[in-house]
Amino acid sequence: MQHAVGSPLPPPHRPGQGPHAGWAPAAHHPGPPPGASPGPAPVPPPGFPVPPGPPRQPPAGSVPVPPAPPRHAPPQPTPGPPPAPDTTGHVPLPPGGPAGVPSAPPAMVTVPDPAATTLAVLLIGPAGAGKTSVAKYWADHRRVPTAHISLDDVREWVRSGFADPQSGWNDNSEAQYRLARRTCGFAARNFLANGISCILDDAVFPDRPVVGLGGWKRHVGPGLLPVVLLPGLDIVLERNAERSGNRRLTDEEVARIHGRMAGWYGSGLPIIDNSQLDVPATARVLDEVLARAIASPPSW
Repeated sequence: MQHAVGSPLPPPHRPGQGPHAGWAPAAHHPGPPPGASPGPAPVPPPGFPVPPGPPRQPPAGSVPVPPAPPRHAPPQPTPGPPPAPDTTGHVPLPPGGPAGVPSAPPAMVTVPDPAATTLAVLLIGPAGAGKTSVAKYWADHRRVPTAHISLDDVREWVRSGFADPQSGWNDNSEAQYRLARRTCGFAARNFLANGISCILDDAVFPDRPVVGLGGWKRHVGPGLLPVVLLPGLDIVLERNAERSGNRRLTDEEVARIHGRMAGWYGSGLPIIDNSQLDVPATARVLDEVLARAIASPPSW
């Protein structure tokens, strides 16, 4: 049986339904009367494919309506917390000098134990006073992490072009000392910011407060605790004679430095005469001096 060309085939007959039940036969629907608005385009049922064709333009004067979001929009992933910054081995330095001035404890309060307190100590003394030996021993035997920073060690990091003051003090040797002090000061601040105490040693002269003590205060912070190690001249000469290399000075130079160091008397800084003390005994006296300095910080 032939059907007219262009007419759709009817669906197959199913039991309980008439031959044309539920089926809309193809018919020619009358179009809109002449001059009438074409109206909105028919919306196909859900899941029915939209036939391709050119996009329909909205009638003139109509307001475009944005497409409605899907009924069941897929859940958007919730952004997680930002990754933690890599701070391994580094703690940003706080503003200002991290070595804050220790506050005097109120009455009837136990003075903090200097052996278990984070401190920044500057050990001052002439060549041969035992600064390096005492500083190393003191740092080795504390109950809290402590670093020893030696100005001479840092200054000798310069290999090629090293300016040895024994060959004549000049602008180059002065510049290297200033650079070494700044490097030691930065290292001390970094250790302190990470909760590690430090002790520095340097031959600071009282007649050069801006270059010496004032410079250390600027580099490390106002909480730096200076202590002078000043044995007798005969002891200093004896210890200097045991040195070797560029750290051994002439007797005349040692005597001149020792005489200038005597200017610390009357300065208000604590002074330890370790002429009759060995290194462990001097370290114990240093703890006693620091305990008093924590309770009543010196003015300098």
